[in-house]
Amino acid sequence: MYGEIEGSGFEVLNSEFESCFVGHARVERLWSGARWSEGPAWFAAGRYLVWSDIPNNRMLRWDETSGRVSVFREPCNNSNGNTVDTQGRLVSCEHLTRRVTRTEHDGSVTVLADQIEGKRFNSPNDVVVKSDGTVWFTDPVYGIGSDYEGERAEAELPCRVYRIDTNGGVTVVADSFVMPNGLAFSTDESRLYIADTGATHAPDGPKHIRVFTVDKDGAGLSGGDVFAQCSSGLFDGFRVDTSDRIWTSAADGVHCLNTAGELIGKVRIPEMVGNVCFGGSKLNRLFICGTSSLYSVYLTANGCKFQ
Repeated sequence: MYGEIEGSGFEVLNSEFESCFVGHARVERLWSGARWSEGPAWFAAGRYLVWSDIPNNRMLRWDETSGRVSVFREPCNNSNGNTVDTQGRLVSCEHLTRRVTRTEHDGSVTVLADQIEGKRFNSPNDVVVKSDGTVWFTDPVYGIGSDYEGERAEAELPCRVYRIDTNGGVTVVADSFVMPNGLAFSTDESRLYIADTGATHAPDGPKHIRVFTVDKDGAGLSGGDVFAQCSSGLFDGFRVDTSDRIWTSAADGVHCLNTAGELIGKVRIPEMVGNVCFGGSKLNRLFICGTSSLYSVYLTANGCKFQ
């Protein structure tokens, strides 16, 4: 599956993007066979990547040492977004059970949050862990809208963004969204970027990333201006590099946004992209979850440690 892939490659829209890759770098297709790939998370200690195949109700594992793909967990409660916490543990958003969980080092699963105000979450979608150990996640209705990515059910709560503190308390940090989706902190964690993919439910709905200022105590948000509009499909999952550029999924591949929110370039992928993450020993390898396939490309940019 290695080699040149038709419809892939770098597209430079601003000279700033030229410093993000070397000319001979190529997109690699590492594996194919999913229905909707999402939530890649890199485990440095084991040199492997875990990601979700939501409709197939399984999580997959790609091994850097062998290039082999195996089933990490099946069933997986239609897991979507995944990340790694400060202690190297897997944190996952589960559509079917409508909860956020943590997989411990011994393989047991701890429920971090499954309700607030006595009501069940809709379908936790994407998740990030701040360096202080708090867990932040989005909660749209994609997992309860049909039986394809979860189980059809009525929403009990508005679509919001939440924070789980280190003692297990859950608070609402943002509620002005149609469909909150991907999220990521800036390198210094002073800002939180959150995508709104509300256009899936309304013709004129949002398809942008908003930027919030993180309060000095690290527990809340303010602001929320639109940072960037998507020019191809919708922004879904994304990550930030050490220069505070955003690498975000889109319909035609991965879009790279500079600190002003300008689209400076694309990594063309021949199918819709759901999410990305940085991995490899130097965090300079971008792993890309296309609809059915897992791709990667080496960059001269490096991902943030916490993502």
